[in-house]
Amino acid sequence: MSSSFLFTSEAVSEGHPDKICDQISDALLDEYLRRDPNARVAIETLVTSNQVVLAGEVSSIALLSRDEIEKIVRSVVKNIGYEQDGFHYKNINIDNFIHSQSQDIARGVIETDNKPAGAGDQGIMFGYATDEDVNAEFMPAPLFYANAILKNLAEARHNGTFPELLPDAKAQVTLLYENQIPIKADSIVVSTQHTPDTEIKKIREIVYHIIEKTLPEKWICNDDKIFVNPTGRFVIGGPDGDTGLTGRKIIVDTYGGAAPHGGGAFSGKDATKVDRSANYMVRHMAKNVVAAGIAKKCLIQIAYAIGLPQPLALYVNTFGTGIVDEDKIVTTLKKIFPLNPKNIAEYLNLHLPIFQKTAAYGHFGRIPEEDGSFSWEKLNKVDEIKKALL
Repeated sequence: MSSSFLFTSEAVSEGHPDKICDQISDALLDEYLRRDPNARVAIETLVTSNQVVLAGEVSSIALLSRDEIEKIVRSVVKNIGYEQDGFHYKNINIDNFIHSQSQDIARGVIETDNKPAGAGDQGIMFGYATDEDVNAEFMPAPLFYANAILKNLAEARHNGTFPELLPDAKAQVTLLYENQIPIKADSIVVSTQHTPDTEIKKIREIVYHIIEKTLPEKWICNDDKIFVNPTGRFVIGGPDGDTGLTGRKIIVDTYGGAAPHGGGAFSGKDATKVDRSANYMVRHMAKNVVAAGIAKKCLIQIAYAIGLPQPLALYVNTFGTGIVDEDKIVTTLKKIFPLNPKNIAEYLNLHLPIFQKTAAYGHFGRIPEEDGSFSWEKLNKVDEIKKALL
């Protein structure tokens, strides 16, 4: 790779239509897990003008009534901040098509005396970590800062500092790299929904303030490379401006394009779905490898077959930055980390209702919390990896 290059990542706010769907799906998943830690859930959401459509499959001893489900949906929309004519938490129509899980799928993840629990589906998953920027939690810096800009915008909206802001927003950050290290922003694009009577000049002032608060000192690019609401007006937004679907922001959810993606979305799925649990595990593994000093970058791929308890393959690529042979890393990781989906869920505590907060601002690069959320971001295996490989 060239010693000098530009790399760009995009992020979206909690009020983006697709992210509304992810949060609704995960809020419903959390409620099922609260009542039944063994619930098997796969819920999809669609939103458009004052309309929410739910579909999916559930296998659980917990029974959520239609009224309870509707209350959860309205609460998510309200907390995001939607009280607009075209999408209002009080006025949205909710169609619920959730039904029971297929027994053909269920049999693959049910543990019996003759068979351990297997993966809930086939597929490939990727985990990635990089030490390119210590402020980025072992994440690609462009995505980390795009998310940070949007989180700070949302905080300023929620706390009333800038009432001109509305929930829907996007950010795109292009960083200049020298010798694989980001050194400054080359361009920044932010589009944020705003109240009808707010002039673009005021929105630009707000966004510039947030950018200055977010990026490291001396990283900010020239004003002519900062683009705020390039069309000049962004009043009609959210589901009234664009239809949203669960699982349509998988690159935003992961590594911002800096690493491959297996194609499976996370939100609305319980831990038997390796789309979620195995993606979390390989991120955890890659982060611990990099934090242990074994490599500056680490990409891990894992592959599963439905109904089988162990992965079919495990692959590691350190992009020439590793100080240990990659085959040896693979062997060590298999010994240290559980790779059976059931054991992954137990190791990472994925039976807890911890998923709604993952559904906005990225599943990775977050801080582990006391309630068990973001457990996959812990660096609890660094010493064990060092002992085995150094």
